[in-house]
Amino acid sequence: MTLDVPNLKTDYDERLRAEAAEPTLEVPSAPPTKKTQIIAIYGKGGIGKSFTLANLSHMMAEQGKRVLLIGCDPKSDTTSLLFGGKACPTIIETSTRKKLAGEEVKIGDVCFKRGGVFAMELGGPEVGRGCGGRGIIHGFELLEKLGFHDWDFDYVLLDFLGDVVCGGFGLPIARDMAQKVILVASNDLQSLYVANNVCSAVQYFRKMGGNVGVAGLVINKDDGTGEAAAFAEAVGIPILAAIPQDDDLRKKSANYQIVGTAKSQWGELFAGLGDAVAVAPPGHPHPLTQDGLLGLFSAEETGADFVLTPASDEDMRGKNAAPKKSLEVVYDDV
Repeated sequence: MTLDVPNLKTDYDERLRAEAAEPTLEVPSAPPTKKTQIIAIYGKGGIGKSFTLANLSHMMAEQGKRVLLIGCDPKSDTTSLLFGGKACPTIIETSTRKKLAGEEVKIGDVCFKRGGVFAMELGGPEVGRGCGGRGIIHGFELLEKLGFHDWDFDYVLLDFLGDVVCGGFGLPIARDMAQKVILVASNDLQSLYVANNVCSAVQYFRKMGGNVGVAGLVINKDDGTGEAAAFAEAVGIPILAAIPQDDDLRKKSANYQIVGTAKSQWGELFAGLGDAVAVAPPGHPHPLTQDGLLGLFSAEETGADFVLTPASDEDMRGKNAAPKKSLEVVYDDV
C-alpha cells in the first residue's frame, strides 16, 4: 500500500509565492488611528538624535501624554540625557545578570521615570563580543515577555542608530513594529546620506508589503545653509522642526539639561515639534541617487564635479609593468 505523504517543501514554496503575489499594501495617508503611536526615530550617530528625542519625550509628557521612551542605540545616549547623565541598567545587561542568577527580569529592573516619561535602554554587547543588531532583537523579545503589547501609552518613541544597516536596527521597519519613522539630520552630507538610506529601507520594505512610512524630518543644528530643507523637498517629506545651531543648546546638551519643558526658552520649539510628530501621517519618500544627494551641495564642498578616470593594467603593475607575451597568431599580409 502506498501512502500519500504531503510535500511540505512544495506546499511552503507555494504559500510563499501566493504571499508574494498579493498586492503591495499602501501606507495610510491619514494620521494613525491606533491609540498607541509607535514612532521610530533614525539619524546618524552624533547628529543630536538622542538630544532631540529626550527633550521631545519630556515635552510630550508635560503636555499630558503617556510616553514610553526606548533607547535602541548601544551608546545609551537617550536615557542618559533624560536622567541628567545617570546611566540606567540596560535590558541586555540586566537580562544576562538575572539569567546567571536564575532570576526573572521585572519592570522595575529596567524601566525608570522622570517628568512623566517612562524610559528604558536596550543596550548592546561589549566591543568585539557580539552583534548590536542581535542585541536589539533580543531586547524586543524580552519586552514582549514583559507585556509590551498590553502597556497603556499614547506614544512609544524608539531611538535607533541610522548609520548601522544590519537587520536588528531595521527591525521597526522590517517587521512593521512602528507606524512611522522620523528622521533627524543636519545640513551636512553624511547625516543626509544616512537619512536617504533610511528612506530607501522604508521603500524597500513597502515593496515587500510593509506599512511603515516616513512622517518627516527634524533639522538639528540648523545653520541656515538649507541643504537639509532641500533634501526634504527632494524626497517628498515635511520638515517637522528646525532646531537652531545655538551655543545655549550645545552647553545644555553637554550638561545633560532638559530644554523640552515650558520652563525653558526652547519649550515652545519642542511643543511645536510634539504637535507635529503627533499628527504627521506616514508618507512615501522618494530616495535620491548618490549623484542626486551630492547635487544638494555645491561642487566645491563635495567634489561632485569630479570625473572618474579609469585605471589601466599598467597603472596597477607600476614598476612591474612589462609587455606580456601573447598567444595570438598574427598573419603577414599576402
